[in-house]
Amino acid sequence: MAGNILTIIFFLLAPAGVLWLCRRFPILDRIGPVLILYIIGIIFGNLFHPSGMAGIQDVLSSAMVPLAIPLMLFSCTFRRSETRSQLLALLSGLLAVTAAVLAGYFMFGRNMEDGAKVGGMLTGVYTGGTINLASLKVMLNVPEETFILLNSFDMAVSFLYLTFLLSVGIRLFRRWLYVETGQDATTGTVGENEGQPFKGLFTKQGMKDAGFLLVVDAVIIGISAGLGLLAGDGAFMTVMILCLTTLGIAASFWKPLKKRKHGYDIGMYCIDVFSIVVASMADLRSLSISGSLNMLGYLAFVIFCSLFIQVILARLLRIDADTMTVSSVAYICSPPFVPMMAAAMKNRSVLAAGLAVGVVGYAAGNYLGFIMARLLALL
Repeated sequence: MAGNILTIIFFLLAPAGVLWLCRRFPILDRIGPVLILYIIGIIFGNLFHPSGMAGIQDVLSSAMVPLAIPLMLFSCTFRRSETRSQLLALLSGLLAVTAAVLAGYFMFGRNMEDGAKVGGMLTGVYTGGTINLASLKVMLNVPEETFILLNSFDMAVSFLYLTFLLSVGIRLFRRWLYVETGQDATTGTVGENEGQPFKGLFTKQGMKDAGFLLVVDAVIIGISAGLGLLAGDGAFMTVMILCLTTLGIAASFWKPLKKRKHGYDIGMYCIDVFSIVVASMADLRSLSISGSLNMLGYLAFVIFCSLFIQVILARLLRIDADTMTVSSVAYICSPPFVPMMAAAMKNRSVLAAGLAVGVVGYAAGNYLGFIMARLLALL
């Protein structure tokens, strides 16, 4: 019991310590709090294993993202000029995943039993998410052991993909791709209190503002969760994220809410907690590639090849670097990871675009995955 309480305290307070260290030491700030929390989470998760840790991880990771999405959207400014990049990022991402699955099938899938079905599931999970992977398992009658192995490889390689983006990918893409006016090619656009998050939060006015924001946030979460439950288990996550995004954007135009400070910073702190909790779930001891090298190769190829194709298309179509990156994360890792990436990029303007791409992916994933499996079976 004491171990579980200490684990919860660690997950909730570790981001505060990391943020303080980043303010004190510029070199840590350049690395970024999200990547540092990822590293700490991996170390913690592989060294300590309290009996109830899995339940704590599940509750915290599930709660932080719905809390963060409306809070981060409240302070966003939406411009019509961004629509072109968002639409092109959505379409180029779908094209990139589809092309990578097709190319990977000829390299790896043909040498696998149920290779066409695996290709269909990869299409579904990398345009939607784990929900689509589970649905396609049933739709395509995929063996249980294939599903478990694919899901395990997905968690491991997706973690490597995120680590690449957080460590060097963001800066690399900002140097090579178009960058929106007003963004720095290295650091991007920061939050409400540049360089001093939470400044004034613990004053009387700051606490009143935070309380008001959290009440509105709770109402939006309640409405979204209720509509998600009405839609049923299969569509719960899609409907909930869609509602969180829609209501968060709508609330951002409400003047009494717009003038309140600290919403973005509180939301970012929730994402910091999410980051360390998710990283602690990476059990390096259970990682084994002996089950199917072809499956691992196929999956890794789809993830990194689709990213490469999307970068090339972004260069050709003049899609800005941050929109391209966040849409790639929405496809490969699903919408819950979008706020984390927006926080890592210090660019709140791409949050709505990433969530929109992810929701479309959720909706299209089952259709695209089923069609791809049938197509690959004919090749």
